[in-house]
Amino acid sequence: MAEKVLFLWYPKCSTCKRAKAWLDEHGVTYNARHIVEENPTAEELAEWHKRSGLPIRRFFNTSGMLYRERNIKAQLDAGIADEAAYALLAENGMLVKRPVVVSDTFVLTGFKPDEWEKALL
Repeated sequence: MAEKVLFLWYPKCSTCKRAKAWLDEHGVTYNARHIVEENPTAEELAEWHKRSGLPIRRFFNTSGMLYRERNIKAQLDAGIADEAAYALLAENGMLVKRPVVVSDTFVLTGFKPDEWEKALL
């Protein structure tokens, strides 16, 4: 695949480190972006959500402390509007499921090697 992708990650996250190693091993060209230092904007998240075809819930880091502290599951279960979800995700990169790979045609959240292989190789 010749297309360069955007790779959003948190360098201290072990899953992100494995994902970065996978990209490097498979020769995938990417621009890396620290998900906390350069948190995605609500506008970016809205675009990525549309492009991904995934439910908005898949963009949340459900295992994170902040997710639990702010009881975001209850908000999602109550049917939070997409726009409110984008604004919430844009507040703090630690709320966003990581890593995220963004291309012109698809978006991947989390590191699932089989999904990545289909999309990126």
